[in-house]
Amino acid sequence: MPVEDPPAPGRLIAPSLDDLRTAFALDADVWAAIERIGPCRLRGDDGLEPYEALLRAIAGQQLHGRAARAIFGRLCALTEDRIPGPAELLAHDEQTLRGCGLSGAKIVAMRGVAEARLDGRVPSRAEADELDDETIVRKLVTLRGVGRWTVEMLLMFTLGRPDVMPVDDFGVREGWRRIKGYDAPVRPKALGLETAMFSPWRSALAWYCWRASEEGKKAADVNPLTG
Repeated sequence: MPVEDPPAPGRLIAPSLDDLRTAFALDADVWAAIERIGPCRLRGDDGLEPYEALLRAIAGQQLHGRAARAIFGRLCALTEDRIPGPAELLAHDEQTLRGCGLSGAKIVAMRGVAEARLDGRVPSRAEADELDDETIVRKLVTLRGVGRWTVEMLLMFTLGRPDVMPVDDFGVREGWRRIKGYDAPVRPKALGLETAMFSPWRSALAWYCWRASEEGKKAADVNPLTG
């Protein structure tokens, strides 16, 4: 799962219990997981621009949450504890950005995102809100360091889109395995097919899959001798 859900305030994009019953109750395994885990608390972040979300995502790639937050915090400290705008980011030399803890590859990717925001390839929040999910994916995956998973996280946790199923996410696949009682995680294509019936609330389903995966990790960490 992503390092953490975006903090409030934000737009709660989770369906109501009535919506959940309509979409999920026909699958006894999914409904049992929902009843066990409780209400979905998935939120979009109304205050974040797509450009800013992409910078944060790139900074955190292949890092644990605390390290990712520290690096991004140092980057923001260069502009008085706010996310640097595109021109501000491009004005920093490589040595300064490396001093924040960013690798060369991440610096190249961030600069590419900044340039793309300036020339319009990365939409503003207002522009993105007018685009459908797949259009946003197609626009952004052309950027270096930005894959489909990164854009899907932006769709869910920044733009608050309710019908995203990140089939390549291992946590989602593992959570689905646990929910359904499978011996092994399903392949991404199969996961997409099996979860298509839960549209238009697949973002919530992904959230429950992440929670189910976390339950499995906690159970595995229990010492069988001490509990």
